[in-house]
Amino acid sequence: MLLLLLFIETCFPPTLPAPEADSRSAQPPTDTLLCQRFAPPAGFGRPAADSGSFAFYLRHLPLKPPGSRVLLFDGREKPRSDVYEAVVDLPIGNKDLHQCADAVIRLRAEYLWRTGQFNDIHFNLTNGFRVDYTRWRMGGRVKVIGNKTSWEQKKAVSDTYATFWQYLEFVFTYAGTLSLSKELQPVEVSEMKIGDVFIQGGTPGHAVIVVDLAVDNTGKKVFLLAQSYMPAQEIQVLKNPANGTLSPWYSVNFGETPETPEWTFNKGDLKRFREE
Repeated sequence: MLLLLLFIETCFPPTLPAPEADSRSAQPPTDTLLCQRFAPPAGFGRPAADSGSFAFYLRHLPLKPPGSRVLLFDGREKPRSDVYEAVVDLPIGNKDLHQCADAVIRLRAEYLWRTGQFNDIHFNLTNGFRVDYTRWRMGGRVKVIGNKTSWEQKKAVSDTYATFWQYLEFVFTYAGTLSLSKELQPVEVSEMKIGDVFIQGGTPGHAVIVVDLAVDNTGKKVFLLAQSYMPAQEIQVLKNPANGTLSPWYSVNFGETPETPEWTFNKGDLKRFREE
């Protein structure tokens, strides 16, 4: 067990707001981040993740207060509240676009944008056309006529988050599980890392993303999953319907078909973003 403790990460917020001078002020909540809210099961610990990594970003996703309900894009509550343990505190816009594959795309793109890795932000549309954020931020826009797509210069250069979100909503509109599944590379479940994706491409298909992972001293892994769904809705940390004792954690020893609350995947559906 000593060897395990050498590489276990303790969860701290990347930054915490300074306390108010007034001694009556409440202390900052201690469960506002994913890794604060969900401790690993007994005997497990989190492997350390570099503070600039995608794994660290996902592990430190902000959460809404306990008991919050998942909201749809139009402000209504998701009808089912029995599928998730927490709601990720990220806005999703007011269009019916931020669905399952879109949430995975959004998390990956947002991490890259916030760490200044603009050249690595690109996704393919369903017809295979590659949309690079670097071209978008330089004012390029994609012209769509039927199934034909092409670039044209339409806007001024812009580095704002609003422009980045416009880029994402365009990708959400014309990409999906089918295109994203082709961009990702297969990975063995035994080699699972934070940021890997269970995905079945199709209409509709589905995708969920590994947002945290822990190991025990034998190397056994458990993991947390998050998803969006249809209609467009906030990202949610999923319950484990197959093991209420372990939930919301999942064991990699799930057999051939990992079961999530709203979709059953196959063991071979685990994939990973390609390294640039």
